[in-house]
Amino acid sequence: MRYMLLIVGDESQYANMSEEEQAASSGAWADYTKALTDAGAFVSGDGLQSSTTATTLRVEGGERILTDGPFVETKETIGGFYVIECKDLDEAIDWAAKLPHAARGGITEIRPVMEYEDPRLAELHGQAEGAAS
Repeated sequence: MRYMLLIVGDESQYANMSEEEQAASSGAWADYTKALTDAGAFVSGDGLQSSTTATTLRVEGGERILTDGPFVETKETIGGFYVIECKDLDEAIDWAAKLPHAARGGITEIRPVMEYEDPRLAELHGQAEGAAS
């Protein structure tokens, strides 16, 4: 089963980090990603640019309404994600607890990834028979 780990936190905490702290943080994320990869659990993942670069879209009555920034005013924003392969939710929770930001009180939303029964959708999402998922 695939799970998405949505990494939620206060991105302003990074603004005041020294170069040494930034390097240590980057190293911790690299180590975590390597551990996932070595365990065969890594499917995909990436960090996201600051929420100040976000654009939110709503369509009302066929008209596009664009807003700069995230969809909600909050200090906590999604900073990145991992998609991991696990045998069950307990294993996904174990991996989420090892995220570098977890030790600093960071929030992680853990959600199962959709499994598609329509073969056309399954193929598009790497779930076709014989594909790794």
